[in-house]
Amino acid sequence: MAAGAEVRLLGEWLSPFCIRVKLALAVKGVSGYEWVEEDLAHKSDLLLSSNPVYGKVPVLIHRGAPVCESLVIVQYVDEAWAGPAILPSDPYERSRARFWAAYVDDKFFSSWEPFFMSKTAEERAKTFKNAIPAVETLEGALEECSNGKPFFGGDSIGYVDVALGGYLAWIKAVDEVAGTCLFDEAKFPRLAAWAESFAAADAVLGASPALQDIVAFYKKMQSGEGH
Repeated sequence: MAAGAEVRLLGEWLSPFCIRVKLALAVKGVSGYEWVEEDLAHKSDLLLSSNPVYGKVPVLIHRGAPVCESLVIVQYVDEAWAGPAILPSDPYERSRARFWAAYVDDKFFSSWEPFFMSKTAEERAKTFKNAIPAVETLEGALEECSNGKPFFGGDSIGYVDVALGGYLAWIKAVDEVAGTCLFDEAKFPRLAAWAESFAAADAVLGASPALQDIVAFYKKMQSGEGH
């Protein structure tokens, strides 16, 4: 699309938060938008003018109006386009989905990030253990929200699935490099089955980067070559 495209997404292609927005657009069937790759070491004028408060990606620009922060963008995408619903229609179910999506960022990611950043086997062992309670909580949340179906959203991908799914390829990549299994089938059977179902969904296949690309980038980060 040209510079004046109706829908533009500013981001970094391997950012889990940008992957999250790509997933939401794919679930809604929004295609043909313009992807604008950002170098956060040299932020573009477009990014700084579109998100002057934080200067961060992702930013969705729809008909010239910028929408910032990934979970806010996902809600906007759900409301702005027709297609499969991402958030439930029932007010209570919507509130529950928002609660668990916030938990994914505020509790799960904050507990897993030190493991992701660890560079030695000793650090990894300690930080991996510290992330497990948040995974246990997510296992319970999946049981509560799914009603025995494959996704947090039930039969189809919903808001919590998109929120957690943005991290999934990174979780798999870090596991591959570190020799771990965060969503261990023996300990977390529901999350393990969810990860398999989510990764196989058509929308995810088109929106998520290749695992080996993330593995290669993560290895560079570990060696100090990444940015």
